Amino acid sequence: MKSYPFTTEKNLDRFYEIIAAKKRNGFVVTEHNEKLPYVVLSKEKKEVNHALHLFLSCITFGFWLIVWIYLIQKFSFKKEILVAVDEDGNLFEDKCLSV
Repeated sequence: MKSYPFTTEKNLDRFYEIIAAKKRNGFVVTEHNEKLPYVVLSKEKKEVNHALHLFLSCITFGFWLIVWIYLIQKFSFKKEILVAVDEDGNLFEDKCLSV
């Protein structure tokens, strides 16, 4: 495997550790490049049971709305992230814009 000239073995090991941790967290690799080490990972959106949360909000006199709004914000969108090693050998992680 020929990699980018500024990457070190230590950076590549850390790069693959980050990818493994993201996979354990439910992300799936959608794009991978070995020559310029980067990976695009995505996580599908989850459905929120709105009927249950409406019921819980009514029972708790609206206090459950905070949890419901948080869950909508966290799980209702598809997430895509980019994990890469830049030309200086630094690891970085960035959100990808999805259509």
